[in-house]
Amino acid sequence: MPGTYKITELVGTSPVSFAEAVRAAVAEASKTIRHMDWFEVVQESGRVVDGKVEEFQVTLKIGFKIER
Repeated sequence: MPGTYKITELVGTSPVSFAEAVRAAVAEASKTIRHMDWFEVVQESGRVVDGKVEEFQVTLKIGFKIER
């Protein structure tokens, strides 16, 4: 697909899994970003509370086509 694309970076979180954190981030971004075509997971991390995994976090790059 010819065109010009922009990349934005964001962090998604979930108490369930890394995959769910990705889905949450993409779903939220889709409320304000049109023409999203791809994403790349840049980093996975999490939060530990009292010796247990409390939250999964993913840093994503999302690519979307610039409108003319």
